[in-house]
Amino acid sequence: MLLGSSKSVTIFVILAVLRLNFAFKLNDKLTYVWPLPSEISSGDHILSIDPGLSLVVGGEGGNSSIIEDAFERYKRILFKDGESFSIFQAFRFKRSAYDINELKIVVHSPNEELQLGVDESYTLLVDGGDGESIIAEATIEANTVYGALRGLETFSQLCTFDYGNKSVQIYKAPWYIRDRPRFSYRGLLLDTSRHYLPVDVIKQIIESMSYAKLNVLHWHIIDEESFPLEIPSYPKLWEGSYTKWERYTVEGAYEIVNFAKMRGINVLAEIDVPGHAESWGAGYPDLWPSVSCKEPLDVTKNFTFDVISGILSDMRKIFPFELFHLGGDEVNTDCWLFTSHIKQWIRDRNFTTKDAYEYFVLKAQEIAISKGWTPVNWEETFNAFASKLHPKTVVHNWLGGGVCAKAVAKGFRCIFSNQEFWYLDHLDVPWDEVYEAEPLEGINITSQQDLVLGGEVCMWGETADASDIQQTIWPRAAAAAERLWSRREDISSGNISLTALPRFHYFRCLLNRRGVQAAPVTNFFAREPPLGPGSCYVQ
Repeated sequence: MLLGSSKSVTIFVILAVLRLNFAFKLNDKLTYVWPLPSEISSGDHILSIDPGLSLVVGGEGGNSSIIEDAFERYKRILFKDGESFSIFQAFRFKRSAYDINELKIVVHSPNEELQLGVDESYTLLVDGGDGESIIAEATIEANTVYGALRGLETFSQLCTFDYGNKSVQIYKAPWYIRDRPRFSYRGLLLDTSRHYLPVDVIKQIIESMSYAKLNVLHWHIIDEESFPLEIPSYPKLWEGSYTKWERYTVEGAYEIVNFAKMRGINVLAEIDVPGHAESWGAGYPDLWPSVSCKEPLDVTKNFTFDVISGILSDMRKIFPFELFHLGGDEVNTDCWLFTSHIKQWIRDRNFTTKDAYEYFVLKAQEIAISKGWTPVNWEETFNAFASKLHPKTVVHNWLGGGVCAKAVAKGFRCIFSNQEFWYLDHLDVPWDEVYEAEPLEGINITSQQDLVLGGEVCMWGETADASDIQQTIWPRAAAAAERLWSRREDISSGNISLTALPRFHYFRCLLNRRGVQAAPVTNFFAREPPLGPGSCYVQ
């Protein structure tokens, strides 16, 4: 009897899901662009896009290779379904006239430097003419190539493949969109120390970041478990890699940085010192205080800081971004006191271990600044000795709420990554909690709000590798991406189950269509497979 009841419940659930699938349709009152643009107006016409869509450029920056390459990328995305039908179209009626035959992109500035705060604003016009003429136009206008990239992403999300007539169409035309990001820093941390990720996998993640308009890859390259990066000045350092096949050459790292730049994404590199650095000693054991104390690094030796300086000099040639992350978190200094020469060094200076920790962090900051970098440190450094940090320091919050409010009150800039909501390895955090986490919570003074650069979601790698990393990142990272891009007043009111969830489902399915293994939205644990048969749009 119980078995029969269980089967009945299962059948009922499956039938309910199927009814939802068959009934699903888009809500005409919602805009299915993610993240939500700042200003939007639309109509009720349908326009067709020519598969031979051509690019017309204007402005001083219009001839950029960044624009040309991006146009070709998006064209492949838009027309990949249509290509599979091209054989059959040769034997049937083929439409000879399309509403939109060209996309015009106007970029006013020729400057392609990609740094924090670069102008990413754009306007997008998709005009259907006067209603009587078949002539239509699509135009993206931006001050920089990076604004144009964001406009191209939005344009691509307006385009839908119609399986009935096998053509790409834009619904609800004409469209006028004027858009700009809320925060200048919209990041994703990627940890390649706990599990090595091949260069091609990192590129796939960068590509997927561009779909959500994220603009900083925080590359946590090195940690206590492994040191996979080539450092020419100290070539034995990458002896700390797991194997000789799990390494990044200088050329490979530069390839990642250049690939990211072509998509308007900066790469923020990190070495986490003085803790989280045991792997350094595999090649240079003198960096360890002793064989029984392998981290924090030896604070007493000039050699330690010579190695840091060499690493930063080599990395400066690869990573042009103005920010550099020096870590500084979770530093347990206990074993320093059980290492005789460090204990004596501390006594000679009348230091405590906290003072020695401060000394190390500040010395590393000096080195980074001397290389032309602005230092970023995890919040423990601020919590321990805020008054001693270099005034340029960017405080990176992670332990909990309220830290950015304290940091900006003291004049520091801050990045929000509250682990309660934005740590993607926490698989039990649902999409809505990610979505509603607010970087400006408790910060009401405008001048202090301006010091919050933005935020990032963190993909720590203890339980994620190339086999499951994309479905761990997506779609929840996109929830934070909209929080960081869209106007607060537009996404913080109303019932998000009605205003955001249908759009979020739609974006997750868009990621799937583009080859990104984004997991179902509403499963209790992130990255779990679907619970049963059903449409992508309701899972």
